Amino acid sequence: MLDDVNTTAPQGGADAAASSLALRFTQVKSLLQKEFGDTAFRSWIQPVDATRFSGGVLELSVPTRFVRDWVKSHYADRIRSLWQQNFGPIARVDLIISARKETVAAEPAHTVSSYAETPVANQNTAVVEDLSSPLDPRFTFANFVIGRSNELACNAAKAVAAGTSRLNPLFLQGGVGLGKTHLMQAVAHAVRAQDPSRKVAYMSAEKFMYQFVKALRAKDTMSFKTALRGIDILMVDDIQFICGKDQTQEEFIHTFNALIDQGKQIIVSADKSPAELDGLGERLRSRLGMGLVAAIQQTTPELRLEILRAKCTMLGRNVAEDVLEFLAQRIASNVRELEGALNRLIAHAELAGRALNVDTAADVLQDLLRAHERRVSVEDIQKKVAEHYGIRMADMHSPRRARPVARPRQVAMYLCKALTSHSLPEIGRKFGGRDHTTIIHGVRKVEELMAQDAALRDDVDQLKRAISG
Repeated sequence: MLDDVNTTAPQGGADAAASSLALRFTQVKSLLQKEFGDTAFRSWIQPVDATRFSGGVLELSVPTRFVRDWVKSHYADRIRSLWQQNFGPIARVDLIISARKETVAAEPAHTVSSYAETPVANQNTAVVEDLSSPLDPRFTFANFVIGRSNELACNAAKAVAAGTSRLNPLFLQGGVGLGKTHLMQAVAHAVRAQDPSRKVAYMSAEKFMYQFVKALRAKDTMSFKTALRGIDILMVDDIQFICGKDQTQEEFIHTFNALIDQGKQIIVSADKSPAELDGLGERLRSRLGMGLVAAIQQTTPELRLEILRAKCTMLGRNVAEDVLEFLAQRIASNVRELEGALNRLIAHAELAGRALNVDTAADVLQDLLRAHERRVSVEDIQKKVAEHYGIRMADMHSPRRARPVARPRQVAMYLCKALTSHSLPEIGRKFGGRDHTTIIHGVRKVEELMAQDAALRDDVDQLKRAISG
């Protein structure tokens, strides 16, 4: 069992004590690496050092406040548990910020006090760390499932991470839960893994505004400006948040211009394209649209199925294919909601001891499924299809059989069966009181044509995304 180890002990035993402590903590870090993976280890665990163990308290040093907060919330309890399992009782883990410990240790004792006033370069680094938000270790390119709806955005992000892209800025556009944040953080993970010396800042637009206002109030905007202009890759998520906020937009434009002039990379995301964002100044709108605007569309059932399979692999769970297909078909709103439904279903099945099948899924997720059904009605589908093909809503109910009317009507029938839980007779009643056999015929006809006609298949996919969104 490990005795108290104090690195401030008299010189006779300090070196041995420090060596013993470092060795033990290296063993703990190795276990953490195996448990959480290489990406999380490099980002959060590797920079942590053990400085003291005394009175049951393990003191760890971290380079920044940013790392301290993340380690405290995600790894401190596990560190304490592993230490106790391997080296005996421990009361708690304390985290201290010690960014300059190597420089201080190298200086003579009488010069240590000169570090009370931090050099400007270190101040700027600290500001960058304050600006940056924590990265989710799961959000890597390896964990991003690619489909037709997100392929352009993913390839563009990979090109930026590899340094082979001339797309500046890269503007990622898409609805909630479709992968914008995942791709931005994947760029940050990839760049930091390739070259840790490069300064990468990922933040929300809200945080950008908060830090700017904070600097204004402290009358210290110069440190804020200098730190931002020293960044190699700046990523700002949900830029729509600063729409209508003129002073923040003005500061962002200055930062944007300075980084572009230096050849630095900018990535921005929003729920709409620059041209569609209300309250965005024309100067900023034109700058955001001068690179590549990569839209992430609504997911297809096929992509949602692949996402669920990947999630099961990550969780180490074996879920029946028909259950995954059920979820992929019925939950089309966004990936976040889809993954949440899978997590909820797995947890319920394990805790309640129920079989993981389609019936269980329908029962456990009935509130979510009902909410989704309320969002997608037969009338909504009919309206979207009528607009897409340029026919009247009345044609959805009419007895007319001319192909320009009949084919769109069959497409609407197909989508009603795919996107709602209504029975065939219920759907038939919404189409002018048609018999359920007519609905079956229409659905099968569309399925046959989609297998042969790529244009119709694209039409149906586009309509699904529009309706589900």
